[in-house]
Amino acid sequence: MARDYYGILGVSPDASPEEIKRAYRRLAKELHPDVNPDAEAQHRFKEVTAAYEVLSDPQKRQVVDLGGDPLSPGGGARGPAGSPFGGGASPFGDIFEAFFGGGAGAGGGRGPRSRIRKGADALIGIELTLTEAAFGATRDITVDTAVRCDTCDGAGTAAGTHPETCDVCHGSGEVQSVQRSLLGNIMTSRPCHRCQGYGTVIHTPCPQCGGAGRVRRRRTLSVKIPAGVDEGMRVRLSGDGEVGPGGGPPGDLYVEVKVKPHPSLTRDGDDLHATVQVPMTAAALGTTLSVETLDSTETVTVKPGTQPGSVVTLKARGVPKLRGTGRGDMFVHLDVRTPARLDGAQRELLEQLARLRDEDAPAMAAATSQSDGTDGEPEEKRGLFGRRKKAG
Repeated sequence: MARDYYGILGVSPDASPEEIKRAYRRLAKELHPDVNPDAEAQHRFKEVTAAYEVLSDPQKRQVVDLGGDPLSPGGGARGPAGSPFGGGASPFGDIFEAFFGGGAGAGGGRGPRSRIRKGADALIGIELTLTEAAFGATRDITVDTAVRCDTCDGAGTAAGTHPETCDVCHGSGEVQSVQRSLLGNIMTSRPCHRCQGYGTVIHTPCPQCGGAGRVRRRRTLSVKIPAGVDEGMRVRLSGDGEVGPGGGPPGDLYVEVKVKPHPSLTRDGDDLHATVQVPMTAAALGTTLSVETLDSTETVTVKPGTQPGSVVTLKARGVPKLRGTGRGDMFVHLDVRTPARLDGAQRELLEQLARLRDEDAPAMAAATSQSDGTDGEPEEKRGLFGRRKKAG
């Protein structure tokens, strides 16, 4: 009876070659003798490997689909010395891939590594005032990064010398080793310990950089901060980061913005907020205030009868938009302050005012508000602020 190769791998008969390969790799990791020394697991590993060898070969898979068994006597070609594998490609490469993520054998090597690699990105912080963040600025910054070595121009070798082919791996960057297993010999490849996988050795390194092709140096750069940046944003300076090993191309430099607190303004996106304290009497009678903006000092009118929590909006006095045109607004919050301490004369005047306005005791506000904003309270019961509001 023909063996169920699909069932051994746990795939359906219409599985794609990629699905068959994934199933084999998963089972090989679980059942390999180096991982699972159990005798049953070793037997199962042989079956899984044989099944993959059959189903990964289109001709042998066709024999299976027709009801035959390419590994049975007379059912298909057998490998040398009674090996259960046919004359096609060996599955050992896939065993190596399952465990190490790369190819095996002379044909599956990765080859020598390049000494020249791209450099890393660098990050530096910069502190700005709110005005600089809003309108932009140009600042000089000092950075300490790796730059290309001037002595060897990134080659890493002393003058008149050059890298020589490694005498261990002969330039391949890899060395091969053979491990014996129940299935025979498995050949694996690893980076050469002599040249670290580069394939060449620098016998006479540059005295300035020691063979690295780069040195650290302090530089001063001019960075232009665009208008509208905010806390935590980063400005990218392309190609001003770390030069890579072997004098490779540099990474980028990122300048991270930190904004100093403003003494009177706070920012919310593109809008600004300021809080101004207004005496109770000034809020009742009306007044004008001077408010500092990012541009200048603005005059704000406080209307008679202004209530606590009122907000005056100054259009287009906020922060310029980083991506777009126009500016945000500035909101002036009016904090109406009630006096906490009164002398005798002040108290007598307020008591007299309360008697005149029939405001000796607080009254419960109506549940619904009227269109005039007085909460439906009769005029004779409204406070000074309510009457002022209606009159305005």
